[in-house]
Amino acid sequence: MTRITFYFNAASKLDVARKLANKVFQSGQCALVYVTEAEKQRVVDEAFWTAEHLSFLPHVRCEHPQASETPILIGADPDALASADVLINLSADPPAFFGRFERLLEVVGTDDQDREVARQRYRFFKERGYALETHDLANGN
Repeated sequence: MTRITFYFNAASKLDVARKLANKVFQSGQCALVYVTEAEKQRVVDEAFWTAEHLSFLPHVRCEHPQASETPILIGADPDALASADVLINLSADPPAFFGRFERLLEVVGTDDQDREVARQRYRFFKERGYALETHDLANGN
């Protein structure tokens, strides 16, 4: 069963997603950063390239020709990923295919709307019997 972890009170969802993707990469696993809208995919891609100038995080968008050879993908196509290790959700809805991943990481910001849709996702997973882990980023947990 997929392990699900919520990281809430993220001051910057992009920064948290990048740090999580970097941990996945450092562990030798693959991750899909789930973003459905093309403009948001571009924003995530740009943020991953410009953050932490001294670190390198190999990533491309799902439709890139080298997607199957790249450990971190940005987009909505789980089939483009070489291995379904970790899914990092930046979308409002639970990805329909989350069950094929070993782990699902939910990143929740601080604004009320994002928190409300995250509560709905939390209930969705809880009602289906998933054990949920939470980390309050405001407290450093």
